[in-house]
Amino acid sequence: MAGHRHTSSVEIEEELAQIRRYEDFTTTDWVKDAILERYRQSSVKNSITNDNSWRSWWNLTFETTESWFVVFLVGAAIGLMSALITIVTDWLSDIKLGYCSNAWWLNQKFCCWEIENSDGSCADWTDWGEFMNLGPNVYVIKWISYVLWATSFATTCAYLVKTFAPYAAGSGISEIKCIIAGFVMKGFLGGWTLVIKSIGLSMSVASNLSLGKEGPSVHMACCVGNVISRCFKKFRTSKAEMREILTASSAAGVAVAFGSPIGGVLFALEEMSNTFPNRTMWKSFFCAMIATIVLQAMNPFRTGKLVMFQVSYDRDWHFFEYLFVVIIGLFGGLYGTLVIKYNLLVAKFRKNVLKDFPIMEAAILAFATALIAYPNVFLRIDMTEIMGILFRECEGAGSENYYGLCETKEAGRMVILLFVATLLRCFGTIITYGAKVPCGIFVPSMAIGATFGRMVGLLVKLWHENNPDLFLFSSCRPDMPCITPGTYAFLGAAAALGGVMHITVSVVVIMFELTGQITYILPTMIALMVTRAVNDWFKSGGIADRYIRLNGYPILDGDEQVFGVPVSHVMQTNMTVMTAADMTFMDIEKAKVNKKAHNETICRFTPDTNEEPEILTNFESDDEEDYHLRGSSEVMDFGMYMDQTPITVHPKLYLETVMDMFKQLGPRVVLLEERGRLKGLVTVKDVLKYIAHTESMESSIPNGPSSRECSKLFDRLSLWVNNRSLHHRHRRQQSYTQLQNRSSLDIEESHELSRQS
Repeated sequence: MAGHRHTSSVEIEEELAQIRRYEDFTTTDWVKDAILERYRQSSVKNSITNDNSWRSWWNLTFETTESWFVVFLVGAAIGLMSALITIVTDWLSDIKLGYCSNAWWLNQKFCCWEIENSDGSCADWTDWGEFMNLGPNVYVIKWISYVLWATSFATTCAYLVKTFAPYAAGSGISEIKCIIAGFVMKGFLGGWTLVIKSIGLSMSVASNLSLGKEGPSVHMACCVGNVISRCFKKFRTSKAEMREILTASSAAGVAVAFGSPIGGVLFALEEMSNTFPNRTMWKSFFCAMIATIVLQAMNPFRTGKLVMFQVSYDRDWHFFEYLFVVIIGLFGGLYGTLVIKYNLLVAKFRKNVLKDFPIMEAAILAFATALIAYPNVFLRIDMTEIMGILFRECEGAGSENYYGLCETKEAGRMVILLFVATLLRCFGTIITYGAKVPCGIFVPSMAIGATFGRMVGLLVKLWHENNPDLFLFSSCRPDMPCITPGTYAFLGAAAALGGVMHITVSVVVIMFELTGQITYILPTMIALMVTRAVNDWFKSGGIADRYIRLNGYPILDGDEQVFGVPVSHVMQTNMTVMTAADMTFMDIEKAKVNKKAHNETICRFTPDTNEEPEILTNFESDDEEDYHLRGSSEVMDFGMYMDQTPITVHPKLYLETVMDMFKQLGPRVVLLEERGRLKGLVTVKDVLKYIAHTESMESSIPNGPSSRECSKLFDRLSLWVNNRSLHHRHRRQQSYTQLQNRSSLDIEESHELSRQS
């Protein structure tokens, strides 16, 4: 118990330290920003009312259409960027296996477009073994080249991120949520971050690391929205308008990532923004629509599909299959809970130990992943491509074999390969997500769910083929296929995505838009409801929210709860308070002596008469014994710059109400007053510190053995890495000292020889 309390105290200190780390960052006061925006709109309306010229008409038209014009530009740019990144990523992914001899800029699919031989070979595609005159299809050479290319891509990506744009690392969804909520992070949405993240994302995905591009697509989309909108004065001066653009950009980012415009809008509603008025919804809808239209016009796959794993089904479900839908939902919930738990442990280890070695970490991860993945076809191929294969139906596929998935005699081997792929990719996702390269967790989770779901589908299909007369399969028709394993893979992908992101409605719509079939909405809903129930049982939360807590970003989501606690328990009381009026000279002198007023504080004395104040005074330095009044003919009143109508509450008001005020109104600070006297103030950071403290103090259930052992393992590993670093540093220092001693001895010997000569 003592060890548990010590661990809890260490964790709470780390979390509080992360919150204190961002004390210098600013948050947006949405109440004040809304007032300024209303003043601006009123000023524009009054100027137009008083002026009936063509110029006023143009100003009114521009004011009305400016926002929609910016949204159109943002959506078009996001769609174009997504198509270009898709083309580059596909080429880099195939270059690990070979190149097109006739046109090096084509990937394998376009190089062999409609010219493949009957056995699937392509004369124009040259693998690296054949390039080195070692003969085609030399397994070892192909394996080595695959590993070397993957390692070089990851190393280059990590170098670019570390050198030019550190904010380009990671997914970015957690930070985007905070920025939309009002947290200011300068440079996170800049143009340089956009360039490096676009280049680095193609390399990191092509390196075959267990990561995806869908999460970073949201970050890049918001970068595009920020860069374009800042070209217009209206968005530079209004935080509320900028928030709408960023929300619409995030919706467009998800729309082009999954080919799902409606799903993108719902994702922005469910995951990204706490406030979602109708005007924001319409702008998000319009932006996602434009981005999807541009992506479809670019047609990067030349198949008419927006994403590679888009699929359609023409079969119905059987009632008995809902049993296996529940099993897939249980897997999704357990997957999300375990991956989030252990990935956070890896993130803490990375922050404490590996923070100075991001390039080496990325290189080692890519080397190990490529070395292990190549023998397994479900790990070797790009995740979006393998999902497209796992989702498909076997019947009616013609001569397509899909690496043995559609051969009954290969079913046993396929089950083993799928099971191994599920385990290895789970482990790879745990240790890879959060590395200092652009990385997302959407597609890896969907790929893990797809391999598990396809495995379950194959097992059920084998069960039916071996026991066709079983009562469970009584509803199956003998002249039609009863089990479609591809649909199980589809449901597994949905369950795993919902489990790790803790979202439901948007996933259902995304999956519906991917298939275009309304038949599979109900099974998808059941799987996601089971997944969500498992997540809520373990209280895991989404990975984006957990990373917000890990990094200490000052944002309140909907999960924090405190019961019966007055806000006075959280407020700051060590404040410097000086009344705006009715202070005597003696009060000001006491404030100076008690260090409550700065030496250069300017005070204005108002005479008892109705005359205007004309005297300014300031405190001199501590060396002066008396205060001197200095006359001045100028009077400066800074009252117009002060917040004269702050939000005030009573100290006995419940903290839950104040938290709702922070979430819905968005003030930067709430003042506490009682009977006209200021008692304290409270900010979002104060609430987060209190919640973190109470959660640590009230945690009376010790961690399980696996959690304790894992924590000890990471602690020992961290200690070992630190000791090795100190050892090597000490050895280098000793070598340097010995070299200095030898140099000094050589100098002395040379001087001695010169004197003897």
